[in-house]
Amino acid sequence: MAVTTLYFIAAILFALIVYMLVTVLRTRGAVATLTQEEFIAGYRKAQLIDVREPKDFDAGHILGARNIPLTQFRQRYKEIRADKPVYLYDQNGSRSGRAALFLKKRGCTQLFMLKGGFRQWTGKIKTK
Repeated sequence: MAVTTLYFIAAILFALIVYMLVTVLRTRGAVATLTQEEFIAGYRKAQLIDVREPKDFDAGHILGARNIPLTQFRQRYKEIRADKPVYLYDQNGSRSGRAALFLKKRGCTQLFMLKGGFRQWTGKIKTK
């Protein structure tokens, strides 16, 4: 019985690792990851979207950003124009990738995300 349990745990871990690798590869194809300097150079001419929850956005966000939380993307993605560049960021970079995959499926082609997310941002911010 113990051997069966070990095989089961190993199978779950293997499936989880494969899922994570596939997600990373899909994200790389959908979105370009930019350093803070590259992000600053282009986000003023684009749609700057913060995909964090409203309480995090209110605590501090990049100047000029709009808050469209990932949890509301299905309802609000039409607020984002597919013909203009989209700059995404979140707290650490994980949600931005999922948002980019979602937007790519809906016709957005110019997708960029902030490397390291808001946690590593040292530029201007606004708080409410």
